[in-house]
Amino acid sequence: MKIKSVFSKEFSRYGKVLTGYDTKDLIAKLNEVTPMPADSTVYEPGDSNLEALPIAKEFSDNAYGGMPVQVGYCNGFNTKLNCFEYHRGSELNIPSVDMILLLATVSDIENGRLNTRKTQAFRVPAGTVVEVYETTLHYAPCCDVRGNEIAPGFRVVIVLPKDTNTAKPEIQVKNLEDKMLWAKNKWLLAHPASSEAKNGAYIGLTGENIDISR
Repeated sequence: MKIKSVFSKEFSRYGKVLTGYDTKDLIAKLNEVTPMPADSTVYEPGDSNLEALPIAKEFSDNAYGGMPVQVGYCNGFNTKLNCFEYHRGSELNIPSVDMILLLATVSDIENGRLNTRKTQAFRVPAGTVVEVYETTLHYAPCCDVRGNEIAPGFRVVIVLPKDTNTAKPEIQVKNLEDKMLWAKNKWLLAHPASSEAKNGAYIGLTGENIDISR
């Protein structure tokens, strides 16, 4: 599929690039203290080493207007879509190497289903602070692809409203969206071929499970 840039006009539907942040120390700490699996991904909602850096408060004060946030990471190797998720509140992504985001919008969901043909791919350069709007569907980053070359992995700082992606609250299901709730402040639509679907996640994606390595 065609991979566009987060600096392109097409990305404005999904998010924006935030300027003015010095991410050098953040990226250095990410590379120093967080693991990068070679054949899977690992996600931590909050990491104390990252949250101790001054830029964490800058994200809270500036990007979130004083709201409490968590600063975690998603690292590893991935080339597939597998699922889409969304949150109440924007998500910031800051990669240590170039990576790809697969995106769609909540408005693309019809009767609890979304065809993966609606998916768009965007390349994010290393060190860029990218805001993904709360109306944007997203999931784990993908490794960068250049022609037939696939990057060996990625490390990405993930900033979200505090306690997002922690334990799912116990709720009485009142509507279709409630069936998609997978964790705190995390609504998930899984592809039938994904491990999340096999573990009981709501199956909401139809069509091909996109693999950018093909």
